[in-house]
Amino acid sequence: MGCTPKTEKTLQSAAIPDTFVADHYTKKEVDIIMRDGIKLHTTIYTPKDKSIKYPILMQRTPYSSAPYGEGKMKTKISPNVHLMKEGNIVVYQDVRGRWMSEGVYDNMRAYIPNKKENQSDEVSDTYDTIDWLVKNVENNNGNVGTWGISYPGHYATISAIDAHPALKAASPQACIGDFFFDDFHHNGAFLLSYFRAIPLFGTYKDTPTDSAWYSLPEMKTQDQYQFFLDKGPLKNLNEYFQYDKLDVKTAENKDKIDDFFWKEIIEHPNYDSVWQSKGIIQHMDKVPSSVATMIVGGFFDAEDLYGPLETYKGIEKNGKENYNTLVFGPWDHGKWASSAVRNDVGNYYFGDSISLKFQKEIETKFFNHFLKGKGDKNSGLPEAYVFDSGKKEWKSYDAWPPNNMVKQDWFLSENQELTAAKKSKSAIKFISDIKRPVPYSEDIKTVFTPRKYMTDDQRFAARRPDVLVFETDVLTEDYTLAGDILAKLKVATTGTDADWIVKVVDVHPADAAENNDKMQDHLKMSNYHLMVRSEVMRGRFRNSFEHPEPFTPNKKTDVNIKLQDVFHTFKKGHKIQIQVQSTWFPLIDLNPQTYVDNIYKANEKDFKTQTHTVFTDSSIEFSVLK
Repeated sequence: MGCTPKTEKTLQSAAIPDTFVADHYTKKEVDIIMRDGIKLHTTIYTPKDKSIKYPILMQRTPYSSAPYGEGKMKTKISPNVHLMKEGNIVVYQDVRGRWMSEGVYDNMRAYIPNKKENQSDEVSDTYDTIDWLVKNVENNNGNVGTWGISYPGHYATISAIDAHPALKAASPQACIGDFFFDDFHHNGAFLLSYFRAIPLFGTYKDTPTDSAWYSLPEMKTQDQYQFFLDKGPLKNLNEYFQYDKLDVKTAENKDKIDDFFWKEIIEHPNYDSVWQSKGIIQHMDKVPSSVATMIVGGFFDAEDLYGPLETYKGIEKNGKENYNTLVFGPWDHGKWASSAVRNDVGNYYFGDSISLKFQKEIETKFFNHFLKGKGDKNSGLPEAYVFDSGKKEWKSYDAWPPNNMVKQDWFLSENQELTAAKKSKSAIKFISDIKRPVPYSEDIKTVFTPRKYMTDDQRFAARRPDVLVFETDVLTEDYTLAGDILAKLKVATTGTDADWIVKVVDVHPADAAENNDKMQDHLKMSNYHLMVRSEVMRGRFRNSFEHPEPFTPNKKTDVNIKLQDVFHTFKKGHKIQIQVQSTWFPLIDLNPQTYVDNIYKANEKDFKTQTHTVFTDSSIEFSVLK
């Protein structure tokens, strides 16, 4: 019997009461001693039914394993409700330096390949924890699985490196891969929109606590665009990271900074040894074939898109014998773990039960096969399970990108045309006014971290003079992109530095069905400009992220921008559009457009309006499914 979305949701929530965990599990809190003597606070949920042995499912997190204290229990545990109902030993651990664990936290703590005795990193902390659990938790079957979303996803990746023999399955989800390309940076540009999240990671603590020791900056506005425009250069934000000052107006020493993460960001503007050492995707050759991996991500994840894609590709490249599968759906950050029936990102609706299907048919099957079942490579799951965000349907492939993919170039031609062949060589100019940067969203808002812009209607941007638009004719047949996109720009600027932003947009037909009653009132699906993929390149890093260099004014210069993978069909009757711009505010910080050694320390006088040029031999290289 079919269920409407409403009744399906009601049935699902009615089936799992909030007392389920308390009714079926016992909770125990322990402090596990690491090899260097530091104690990590660990919470263990064990099924009350002792008639069978269970695998251990573990999540290590910087975001707290709360609730703390005897008798206080989470209402939901495990990656999903199916794994919770079936019964597993479920473990949550506060990582070193966070919440109730001892030690000092280091954001994206560097992996140490050849550790000396008693030397620790996150890899050894995970190993030591698993070792203790399999030896000390009653009724476990000797098999361990790890999972996590976002930062906990990073720790799931960590678990697979130099893995403990008991670790059989790891599912890094929306996992951070490298902090110079995920979250706070994109290709060297600073994600200014993450400003309020800085203290979460950079407020010092060296003693265990069960309550928050950090506070978020109080912006005292609902308009972040105007807030950051009024603030001016990045160094004017330093006062928000002086934690002994309650009122930022009284900050006397503008250079004093208490936040160690903010300090790290502003003192290391380039991809130097600090950032390189914190990257984890460089170590995917150390994932043994004894660990099955399932990498999960969202094609519209504003926070961690680079990480899961590069983690999957890194394991594929280095682990020829590894079981390694990729799942990517039409999700924003972590939405695949939602119990909601409806799946949309921002204003764009993708369908119903997409997340529920993943949890039941993919995630549960993965963990059960490797932790309770045969554990061989015949899991019944595809190598790549990906959602076509244009056709709105799942597809299975035995490789990602699919084997029948070819590269095709489209040229940014005159008269706003996107053409399959290169036409005449000419120069298209626009003024990049630092007093009127292009907004990344037309909403008036102040957000903790941005999300919905990934599917935002881009008409507002297309209608600005400082956004160049290139568009195909109406498509006469479907055109499917499956893989990464490379923008090969030929540009010039009157200044000595510039950012370059490229967006790939699906222009819907005028008669597109109005299928989303949750859409913002000012929008319509008619002619909707869906942003399929976008990326920025800070121009100074065009040749090297380690060694930035200025532009020579008015000199034609190559700037290549890799846009992360998509799986999207531009349907017959739609158009493919490319937008090129130089500001994206305040998603990213403003480039002064004159070269300075460190933008985080730039002065007001360094910021200058410039004229930029895009040449019509610029092209976009698509990965096209044949």
